[in-house]
Amino acid sequence: MLVFQRLLPLLAALLLGLGLGGCAGKVSPSSRYLLPAVAPEVADAPDATLELGRLRLAHYLDVEGIVMQLDDIELREAREHRWAEGLDQQLTRNLKAHLSRDLPTWRVTRASPGDDDAYTLDVSIDQFQGRHDGYAVASGQWQLRSAQGRLLHMDSFSANTALERDGYPALVRALGKSLEQAADEMAAGIRRAVL
Repeated sequence: MLVFQRLLPLLAALLLGLGLGGCAGKVSPSSRYLLPAVAPEVADAPDATLELGRLRLAHYLDVEGIVMQLDDIELREAREHRWAEGLDQQLTRNLKAHLSRDLPTWRVTRASPGDDDAYTLDVSIDQFQGRHDGYAVASGQWQLRSAQGRLLHMDSFSANTALERDGYPALVRALGKSLEQAADEMAAGIRRAVL
């Protein structure tokens, strides 16, 4: 009995520690997001080939969490709202699909050696984030090069889409629309550059 009385406070402390540890260990699962899917179009008899070169992300965007711009200078990476795969991979895939729809007589591919007649499009993304005023922002620069590597055209793009409601799902959908606007701008510039 005396041994039990001595062990009782120790047993109570152990049970309390396990109980508190169980509460502290319960963390809400993080949400993972993909940009809205876009079905690419394939030209039957393409007039030209456009290869997407390397897509460059600003360093602060090359993270797992979705980036929010809190004011004119402060950015925050979300901890519980993350990209399901690398943002650069999603942007490349969606940009390819949008450009294939905007340039229906072109074959749009990822860069691959062997096509000596292909134009090359290089894209740098400077902004791809939610903004404190309820907009999804996409901006950057693009360059179009000939098959011989000569610079044919370079330009910047900027697209802002208002969120339809609060929350990260609405932000991701709005970012998809901003990317679509940016692709439309690029396609129009490419058509002007090669005519």
